[in-house]
Amino acid sequence: MFTEKQIKKILKKANILSEKDFDKLSKEAAKQKKNIEDYLIEKKIITQSGLYEEAAKYFNVPFVNLKERTIRKDILLSIPEPIAITHKLIAFDADDKEIKIAALDPGDLEIFEFLKKKTGLRQKIFLTTPDSVKEALKQYHKTLKAEFNSLAKSGSTVSADAEMSGKSGEEGPIDEQGLKKLAEDLPVVRIVNTLLEYAIFEGASDIHIEPEEKKITVRYRIDGILHNVMTLPKNVQSGIVARIKILSNLKVDEHRLPQDGRFKITNEEYKVSFRVSIIPTFDGEKIVMRLLNEKAQILTLEQLGFQPSVMKTIKKNIAKPHGMILVTGPTGSGKTTTLYTILNILNTPEVNISTVEDPIEYRMPRVNQTQINVKINFTFALGLRALLRQDPDIIMVGEIRDQETAEIAVHAAMTGHLLLSTLHTNNAVTTLPRLAQMNIPTFLIASTTNIIIAQRLVRKICPNCIQSFNLDKQVIEELKKQLDIARILKKLEKNKIIFDAKKGLESILFYKGKGCKKCGNTGYKGRIGIYEVMEITNEISELILRNAPINAIEKQNEKDGMISIIEDGFIKAKNGITTIDEIMRVTQE
Repeated sequence: MFTEKQIKKILKKANILSEKDFDKLSKEAAKQKKNIEDYLIEKKIITQSGLYEEAAKYFNVPFVNLKERTIRKDILLSIPEPIAITHKLIAFDADDKEIKIAALDPGDLEIFEFLKKKTGLRQKIFLTTPDSVKEALKQYHKTLKAEFNSLAKSGSTVSADAEMSGKSGEEGPIDEQGLKKLAEDLPVVRIVNTLLEYAIFEGASDIHIEPEEKKITVRYRIDGILHNVMTLPKNVQSGIVARIKILSNLKVDEHRLPQDGRFKITNEEYKVSFRVSIIPTFDGEKIVMRLLNEKAQILTLEQLGFQPSVMKTIKKNIAKPHGMILVTGPTGSGKTTTLYTILNILNTPEVNISTVEDPIEYRMPRVNQTQINVKINFTFALGLRALLRQDPDIIMVGEIRDQETAEIAVHAAMTGHLLLSTLHTNNAVTTLPRLAQMNIPTFLIASTTNIIIAQRLVRKICPNCIQSFNLDKQVIEELKKQLDIARILKKLEKNKIIFDAKKGLESILFYKGKGCKKCGNTGYKGRIGIYEVMEITNEISELILRNAPINAIEKQNEKDGMISIIEDGFIKAKNGITTIDEIMRVTQE
């Protein structure tokens, strides 16, 4: 980062901005409380790379872009990671006499003097960009994977007595004190720390530590799919289980019963909660940890992947002072994220928002968040009943699981509260009979429900290796057997995604990821939602009151122009966001 005076001189020398224009933009940035460098990039006056290249010319130092460069491990590690993070500098090349260092501040003489003494090499300093340093810093974490072999080897020195008896229902041969001692063993601590850190770095949502007869398999769930990450020797099993139990404040010497706990890892980069579940299996105790990033930014409706017309419907209905907003879908389909996004839009100082959740996944300012605790019989129903005495305007209930919770939720929506919650149903329209099964009268369902959002998560195509293709005849025939393709194409034509539905799937260009380093050769990077949003209009309301069959409500939805989940998926596939394979994977389960 440069000072404002320096940026002014750099841009003036490069003939990019006059002094007068720069001063005008500087005032605008100050008014919006924005950094001048970020503001100039945001206004597309100059790119980040362009600014730093011009700065390199101005300061008469060479410029380097590290974004696509793989750095040799020994060179990278010649600068310790804490120093690299603090001073924003990277060692990227070296020989016997000279080391090349990329930095954001080539004038940081003190740190370069320290590094010169440490490395004993002559230095050549390069200017680079903040994004470049950020990308290069990730390579410190990539070396973690390579470390697992040596960690596993050092872990194998743990006494063979540490091994579990390996049969469900039998206790291991070590007493509580022995297990605690084992959990403090340095190789075990290093294995667990590295395993957790690597999961955070990879963006995993879950860690599975699975005992087998002769080994332990560790798998991470990344973008909804489980991947084998590493295999550890069987004789570190007891130590790893004991270590995680100690972190989660669980009983170390209990091997026969399931246990649940949690712990948190906090540093400057991240704040992650781990929800821990341990269950006895035939080959020992299996551990599953759910990662909840408490520093995760709450997304916007656009970032979640809602179509513009659908966003209008959502915004119109969440602006209503009372009623129910219901989000449905299977476990892990992003329902809670959608609820938090809506809550974030509604979160103003003028309203009192209260939630009852299991667990609290994101912390939100000004929102009164309560977590249920089944052990002491603090259920969703009990929490919701208590919240109604807290003068709320908006209530979020993590999930409607039973009749009691459903009745209180409907009562709250009917008595002037806006209520947000989730249910487990396959699509929007089947939510109506699900509520009826919970003995909610049809007139209450019709009068209190505002909108129902059904959703799934699909993997996004990696932008680094995306390529276009046409579907072959065999795939098209398979799709026609499973889906009403003619109806889908008509909907795409109506929404101006394609020009002529009659030309069929053969004429449409779809996309896929070839597979590259950045996406781990999967062709996918990140996830996005596919949705259907059912608004309870007057017509739908009348059909609910008449106990009309599901297909009659579906026909009315079609008449109202509702985009179904599968149609939304095809729109995103046509627009190069996801693939047809992903749409079929998540909708045809």
